[in-house]
Amino acid sequence: MSDTITVFSDARLLDPATGRDGPATLIVQHGKIIEVAFERQFHTELGTDFEIIDCDGHCLAPGLIDIRVKTGEPGAEPKETLKSASLAAAAGGVTTIVVQPDTDPAVDDPAMIDFIQRRGAALNLVNVRAAGAATKALGGERMAEIGLMDEAGALYFTDGDKVIVNSRTLQRVMSYAAAFNALIACRPSDPWLTEGAVAASGELATRLGLSGSPAIAERIGLERDLALVEQTGARFLVDQISTEGALETLARARAKGLEVAVSVSINHLCFNEVDIGDYRTFYRLDPPLRSEADRQALIEAVRDGLIDVITSAHAPAPAEDKRRPFSEAAPGAVGLETLLPAALTLHHEDGLDLLDVLRPLTHGPAALLGLDAGVLAEGAPADLILFDPGAPVIVDADALHSKSKNSPFDGRRLQGKVVGTWVAGRKVH
Repeated sequence: MSDTITVFSDARLLDPATGRDGPATLIVQHGKIIEVAFERQFHTELGTDFEIIDCDGHCLAPGLIDIRVKTGEPGAEPKETLKSASLAAAAGGVTTIVVQPDTDPAVDDPAMIDFIQRRGAALNLVNVRAAGAATKALGGERMAEIGLMDEAGALYFTDGDKVIVNSRTLQRVMSYAAAFNALIACRPSDPWLTEGAVAASGELATRLGLSGSPAIAERIGLERDLALVEQTGARFLVDQISTEGALETLARARAKGLEVAVSVSINHLCFNEVDIGDYRTFYRLDPPLRSEADRQALIEAVRDGLIDVITSAHAPAPAEDKRRPFSEAAPGAVGLETLLPAALTLHHEDGLDLLDVLRPLTHGPAALLGLDAGVLAEGAPADLILFDPGAPVIVDADALHSKSKNSPFDGRRLQGKVVGTWVAGRKVH
């Protein structure tokens, strides 16, 4: 690693971990931050081998951490590869991605964890980490090799979009994981109420002739999961909450003392059920887009700090899987490159403070997963994003780095342009 010192000068430093927001100079060497100076004077001796990056007053923040990224590698590389996902992440200011286990074969043993992380490291772009499957082959019946995958570096364990229907299996997974403090993530849903559903239950779904997923299904699923958390003492992440009722259930559980984290997808903060319009399949998501009241409740939960993590819910699907009747189209949307400007709509349109928007994109996921990133402090890795929060961005799906182009933001005017992305002090975009 080079001994060159890099000085980021004339920056508006935003550090959600400490609440700092103001003019600063940040100094990097050997891939780590060695000084953060909010005063005009800094103490590091620069010598002769240094580089100055003039930030021109733009925002300098920790790189984004996206804990829910699907790829097609291994098994479905035409959808997305680790390389194309990493390029998309770098372009979007995302310096760490956590790859989901629903590949072919599933990431359900330590060898697969090792493959994902070695492949990601060889690309030399962003930090690529893996989530392991909670059950063997994501089948929901037999517990996967959680202990061995944890030793191999898996950051948490989940069956992804699949609900673990068997409560006894989930109880065993939680009990075993609690023994070594591993994190379990589950999608809250009652599968009997949501079977075959492709949209949120309500007048719109009825009028369009689409099978609906009632909001109560999420709350029922969450009640079961939280009861098992209380009984087992497991560390738990509520994966992609989407309804106001589930938020109320979560708040009550936290009031009882349960330490439960919760994530929300950027799509559910930016869109509602009306956006599916005339069967627009790029808005076919899982969980489905909900009512405007639900969306506003989620935004307020971000404002109040109830939401720990915002994810892109990056789920690539090629055109042939999206250009179908709505009920037959593959769910999901790409989101790595649009995550930052989409999240900044919460600042520009809903009045959230920039630090409150960035916290669940940086410090929140880092603290949840035990990463030393997500903070601008001496000794922390120099995973950085420089961005202009007011710069206009018109999303062009065809220009995205992802191999699949299924972006619901296609053609939308946003604000917030990534000027540069650094991983361990190395510029990757």
